[in-house]
Amino acid sequence: MRFLITGGAGFIGSAVCRRLASDRDNFVLNLDKLTYAGNLASLKSINNHPNYAFHQGDICDGEMVLELLRKYDIDAVMHLAAESHVDRSIDGPGTFIESNVIGTFQMLNAARRYFESLSGDKRNRFRFHHISTDEVFGDLPFDSGIFTEDTPYAPSSPYSASKASSDHLVRAWFETYGLPTVISNCSNNYGPFHLPEKLIPLVILNALDEAELPIYGKGENVRDWLFVDDHAAALQKVATQGVPGESYNVGGNAERRNIDVVMSICAILDEKRPRANGTSYTDLIKMVTDRPGHDRRYAIDASKIKRELNWEPTQTFETGLEATVDWYLENAWWWQPIREQQGYKRLGALQTPAGPRE
Repeated sequence: MRFLITGGAGFIGSAVCRRLASDRDNFVLNLDKLTYAGNLASLKSINNHPNYAFHQGDICDGEMVLELLRKYDIDAVMHLAAESHVDRSIDGPGTFIESNVIGTFQMLNAARRYFESLSGDKRNRFRFHHISTDEVFGDLPFDSGIFTEDTPYAPSSPYSASKASSDHLVRAWFETYGLPTVISNCSNNYGPFHLPEKLIPLVILNALDEAELPIYGKGENVRDWLFVDDHAAALQKVATQGVPGESYNVGGNAERRNIDVVMSICAILDEKRPRANGTSYTDLIKMVTDRPGHDRRYAIDASKIKRELNWEPTQTFETGLEATVDWYLENAWWWQPIREQQGYKRLGALQTPAGPRE
C-alpha cells in the first residue's frame, strides 16, 4: 500500500515510518512540519530507501495535502501530526487548537476531495486513520474502571480537549460525508527515539547526568505503558484492516504508578551503569509540585483490537523498559544534540520546579 504519514518525524510517527518502509512493497510519504518534536535523525535507517519520501509542510495547508495525495497516489492516510505535550498545552493552548483541531479539519477536507475522485478497488481500499489518545476519556479512579471504545469523553487538559475535538470531527466526516475513517486511542508510549523531556527518557538521562529525578506530586498517578514498536504494529493493523467508522483502543496491559516507573529505571541503571559513589540512583528522586489538572489514572481495555484485528503487545513493561534504557545508553548520537539544544524548564506548572512531561 501507499501511505501518507503525517507527523512522521515524531516519536510514534517515525516508528510507523520505519515499520512500513521496511516492507519494500509499501510506499511511505512522511509529511512533517519539523517543529520541536520532529527529528529527521529518527529516520536515519530508512532515509535512502527507494520506497520512502519526506515532505516538509504544515497540515493546516489543505491544498498542499490534496496535492500530495494525488501526486503520490495514496491508499491510506495515517494522521499522527499533533501537538501532544500536556504541559505545553497548559502554557500555550492556542497552538494545540490550531494544529490538532484546524489541522485535522484541513486533513479531512483534503482526504474527502481526494477520496471522491477515486473509483473501483482504489476507492474501496482508501482509509483515513486518525491516531488519538486515551486522555480524551479523562480521569479514572485508582481502584476501578477501564477505558473502552464506548467510554464517554471527558478531557481534562487543553491537549486532551483538542484531541477529543479532532476525534469528533473524524467521526462527523464518516457519518456526514462517507469518508472511510478509523480512529485509534492509545495509552502512554515509550521506547527508542522518545523526546528527552518525556518522563522515561528524562529520568534515564537525568540519572546519567547525576541530576535530580523529578516526579509530580506523590508519584501515585497511574498510566498504562505501551512500547512504541508494539503501537506501530497496531496502527498498521488499524489502517489496513480496521472497519470504517470504528475506533480501536490500543494499550500495553502495563499499568504502573509514576513512582514505580522511576524506581524501575533506577534499578536497571544501578545494574547496568552503577554510580561512581556506589549509591543507588533512587537517591536522586525529588518530588515536585504537581501540574494543574493532572489526571489520576488511565487504563485501556484493548480487547477489541485483539479480538477483531488479532493484535496484542509483544513486550511486557519489564522487557520494554530494559530495551529502552539500553537504547539510550547506546545512542547518545541521537539524544545528546536535542538535550543540548532544548531547555528543560517545566512548562504548565505556573512557576513551580522542573518536572517531567508524560
